[in-house]
Amino acid sequence: MTRGRVLIGALVGALVAGLLTAGLLWSPDVIGGHPVGRTNATPPAVPAAAPVEVRIPALGARSSLIPLGLNPDGTAEVPSLDRPAQAGWYKHGPVPGDPGPAVLLGHVDGHGVPGIFHDLATLTPGDRVEVTRHDRSTATFTVRRVDRVAKTDFPTEAVYGETGNPQLRLITCGGAFDRATGNYADNVIVYADLA
Repeated sequence: MTRGRVLIGALVGALVAGLLTAGLLWSPDVIGGHPVGRTNATPPAVPAAAPVEVRIPALGARSSLIPLGLNPDGTAEVPSLDRPAQAGWYKHGPVPGDPGPAVLLGHVDGHGVPGIFHDLATLTPGDRVEVTRHDRSTATFTVRRVDRVAKTDFPTEAVYGETGNPQLRLITCGGAFDRATGNYADNVIVYADLA
């Protein structure tokens, strides 16, 4: 191997390592049974403005927010069904109020008890969602649309794809409940923009 090829190989290796460290190369991952992009770089432990609470005035809903990551099988973690009133924030995505689609997840119900997002499907365009952050700022979002989609047709890119402005997604289950599997057939997804 010539000295020039060795130098080029070293430069390419350094460039790839730098991009991985900076989080600019994406690897496929799976959220809720669906692939999404996420960086190979390790995210910071707790962002300075990590979300700590969500409020949905139109529903009278309020919850602290716990950070959620990925299960070993690559699906998104969700709050425990034993605490259906608890909502969570997908910590591998943007912080609510920062550019990109921040994602909050919560249950429609759990063990026969209504969940934090029980009435999510009744939100209408113009309703507000307020997220308090660790730095004591509040990011207020305005609902743009509410969708109900089959879990088999989950719109991964629309939910987790890059956006040029701060947006919020609220996700819960919906549709018919299958008692045999203990799962709902659909997802309810709220799309909101920073007000």
